[in-house]
Amino acid sequence: HLHRASLLLPALEAALANFSAGAAGGVVQPVRTVLPVPRHGGYLGVMPAYSAADDALTTKLVTFYEHLKDSSVPSHQATVLLFDPSNGTLKAVLDGSVITAKRTAAVSAIATKLLMPASAEVLCILGAGVQAYSHYDIFTELFTFKEVRIWNRTQEKAVKFAGSVGGPVRVCSSAQEAVTGADVIVTVTMATTPILFGDWVKPGAHINAVGASRPDWRELDDELMKNSVLFVDSRDAALTESGDVILSGAEIFAELGEVLTGTKPALPEKTTVFKSLGMAVEDTVAAKFVYDAWSAG
Repeated sequence: HLHRASLLLPALEAALANFSAGAAGGVVQPVRTVLPVPRHGGYLGVMPAYSAADDALTTKLVTFYEHLKDSSVPSHQATVLLFDPSNGTLKAVLDGSVITAKRTAAVSAIATKLLMPASAEVLCILGAGVQAYSHYDIFTELFTFKEVRIWNRTQEKAVKFAGSVGGPVRVCSSAQEAVTGADVIVTVTMATTPILFGDWVKPGAHINAVGASRPDWRELDDELMKNSVLFVDSRDAALTESGDVILSGAEIFAELGEVLTGTKPALPEKTTVFKSLGMAVEDTVAAKFVYDAWSAG
């Protein structure tokens, strides 16, 4: 039911706008609780949310492990529980990994639609995991790029990616080669120190920074963070969870929802960064979308 993540865009745009509208938007969502598993180097995240507009209540349980010896196990695994908000009954247990991949890419696509330069021709993806595939799928569906480039720390994975997606992809031997001259850049890595540097980035480019979801992890360097206009999904989450934001001291210009409601401008002529941490309400609307589609047969 999420084969085409672009179908999620209207619901996600509404959810982002409702979240940024505060109490009037009817979204109840705390910053996620993250429990470390120190013996094994992992984390368990708990992400509950209620959306009044959708009358939907969910919580997502997500585990993420930095450096797994068994590479057949994904770094992120998730389950979404969907409840009947009128009486608390559990209605469905959904595969949260697919929902996370699709809704994250869809939100990046919303940011890109708003923030990318008018004549964007080159897409660059840094990373070759699950999120690289979901971003590639929706970005090539929604936008027309003349060239798509990929870089991954393990080049074999980048070559495999290029050979398994639907269109031509250029495998680059370095992140700098992939980034130079790119109009839209997506970082979907497990990096804990910067892999994207400001002096590589074309002025006016748009960056979707999706990895580095811990307060001491980085994907972007200080120069890029401080010399770009910074957009986030949630101010509170970014100031609690994002090492790129916290450690650089970069100032947040707007939440994506504020751009969607028109209270803040998009500024596509500037170099822009969208720091995506993912919000529970995004899982809520995606889970309800899947459940409603399944219920309708």
